[in-house]
Parts: sequence; structure tokens; C-alpha cells
Amino acid sequence: MRPLIVVGTGLAGYHLAKEWRKTESSRPLILITQDQGENYSKPMLSTGLSKKKSPEELIMATATEMANSLQAEIITGSSVVQIDAEQQYVVLSEGTKLVYENLVLALGADPMRLALPGTGAADILVVNNLDDYRRFRRIISGKKRIGILGGGLIGCEFANDLCLAGYEVAIYEASAWLLSALLPEQAGRCLEEQFKRNAINVHCAAPVQSVEKKADYYQIGLDSTLNDDPHEVDVVVGATGLRPRISLANAAGLTVDRGIVVDQQLRTSNPAIYAVGDCAQVASWGVLPFVMPLMQQVKVLSRTLLGESQSVIYPDMPIVVKTSLCPLVIVPPATFNAAITWSVVQDDQGLLGTGIDEQCCLQAFVLAGSRATDTVYKSRLLRQMRLPYSLLPSVQ
Repeated sequence: MRPLIVVGTGLAGYHLAKEWRKTESSRPLILITQDQGENYSKPMLSTGLSKKKSPEELIMATATEMANSLQAEIITGSSVVQIDAEQQYVVLSEGTKLVYENLVLALGADPMRLALPGTGAADILVVNNLDDYRRFRRIISGKKRIGILGGGLIGCEFANDLCLAGYEVAIYEASAWLLSALLPEQAGRCLEEQFKRNAINVHCAAPVQSVEKKADYYQIGLDSTLNDDPHEVDVVVGATGLRPRISLANAAGLTVDRGIVVDQQLRTSNPAIYAVGDCAQVASWGVLPFVMPLMQQVKVLSRTLLGESQSVIYPDMPIVVKTSLCPLVIVPPATFNAAITWSVVQDDQGLLGTGIDEQCCLQAFVLAGSRATDTVYKSRLLRQMRLPYSLLPSVQ
């Protein structure tokens, strides 16, 4: 009996294996990972400092423990370098050839790196996995000033965590406001204001021009017309977004776009190969690098691999941003690149932003401040999604 092979042991790979094993107990299962295969929650990487958790304390199970619980073979410290989609086998970096019945690509995504000039550019840290986090924690130990390049989800969450842990933090964001890909401007300004109140220096509309290494610090260079003050930090962290890993799928002849293109059953252009998680581009939704979409994908793919006919249909999925200095809940539009118009109300209860489509129906919302922690208020808004805005008195 040929096995199911899963490439990747991150959140997507391990959760899929767990879900599939609930029903399928006899079929061989192989997981392949470049790292040591520890099971940990990646979202915890941006809260570990303030919670006083060491990298090792974030590990929930070792690869050996996961192999035992999943009745699986887990190959660590290895990568798939070739997929033969016609003959249905993969080749590992050490030359081993493994045949499969079905192959799941849970490859994740790589951090985008800015192509910056300067003697310090090569020292910019990125945190995308547990090994990166271990290195990050070693390097910032004993340091004080941290510069973060990027004011998206990753950058803002790390800024919040570093600030709470006692570091001096500065954010450099090229867009006009923080979280500009998810938030209307007024909500982004609200987050910026709360960050500044807590001594986080926020520089928006400030694309970084260079990173220079000095004797015992780094100098971040901005356009001189923006700010002539020196921007000196002890450590520079890059948080400018993620790029789905598609090169392996592309080389195998699978259809790729921004991510690995899959249908609503998570099937690629080859019927025996599937993709899930941050590397997967699902139908009209595109790539959604968040936990809740991933969990929906896992449930559907598990049933698909068991021969059942199910399709990914995303519910409204709140994104809880881990910025405790300014609590945020965001429900983005259900359709990728939907055209919406934002309306924002801000008062002593916090902020409410509502996104309305061309038919004047509620398609998205954002809550900030105390509104974001009001679960009753959030639930009421979720029930009103897709209803005409004129019929929603409770959103004000």
C-alpha cells in the first residue's frame, strides 16, 4: 500500500495528519521536514517574549512523540528536491526516492527580504520558524533598541511583544499607515497612536533606503526629505511579508500563481497532489496566510483524501491581531480583492470600521480598543454580514 506523503510539519502539515488519522488508521503516513519536526504553534512566536516563554517552552511535542501519536514516519533534516508527478514519487535531498499514493504540499511561505544596500543589510533578522526564533532570542539578549522593517501583521505583533518585554522599538513602514493591507486609514492611525503612547516609535510613509553596520549599532537610512535624524538601533528585524513557496510545485509542472493553485477540494492541477496552508492559492480567495482559513482547509482536505466530496467554503473568519496595546479584530471581505468602501466611527468605546460593497451590504469590519474585546458586539456584527447596511442599526 503506497503512503500518503505530507511535505512540511508546520501548523498545516501536522493538523492535516492529525485530522486524517482520526479516521484512517492503517494507511502508511510519511511526513518530511527540513527542520527537527517539533510541534509548536507558530503564532506564539510573536508573544513569547512578553509571556516569558523560552523557545523550548513553545514546543508541544518532539518529532519522535509526533511520530508515535500519528503512527507515522517523520523524516527530519531533509527536503524534497524533485517531484515526479507522472510516476508518483519524490526525491529527497540525500537522494532517497519515495513513492506515494497522494502527496500533500504543506510548504508554507518564506519571508520577503528587501533588496537594500548597506553593510548591515545581510544582518537583518527574519523570524519564520522556531530555529529563526531561537537565533532571534540569542541575538537580542542584552540589546535594547530594535528596529522593525514593516508595519504589517508580523511587524506590529513583534513590536507589541518587544515593547511589553522592555525593549525600545521603532517601526518603519513604507505605506501611509500600519496594517494598510487590512485596515482603513483611521483604524491604522488608531493603532499607531496607541503604539506611540507606549513609546513605540512609528515611522509611516518611510521606506527604508539602507542599513549600515557601525561599530556597535546599525543605522537605518531613510529618504533625507522625510527625516534627517539618525535612526540607530542594536538589532534590525525584517517583517515585510511572506511569499508562498511555489518553486518545487512549479518545477513539477503544477499550476502556480502567487501560490500553488488548487481547487475547492485543495487539489492541484495534478489529481494526486494537493496543497494546503500558506502555500495554497484556493479558488477566488487567493492566498490567506491566517490560522482560521488553514483549519478550514485541513478539515476539507482530510475528508477529500478519504474519498469524500467536500469543498472549502470559508465562514466569516475574524483575525485577532496580537497587539494588546491596541486590541484589534478584523473580519476581511470573503472574496479576494473585493471592492468595498470603509466607514469608521471612533468614540470612547474604541473604533468600529464597516466595509460596504457596491450593493450596500456589510462585507467586512474592524474593531479596535474595548470594542475588540466585546465578544457579544463582535458576534452581533458577524450575524449581520452580507445584510444591507441600512438594516443594521446596531453597527453604529
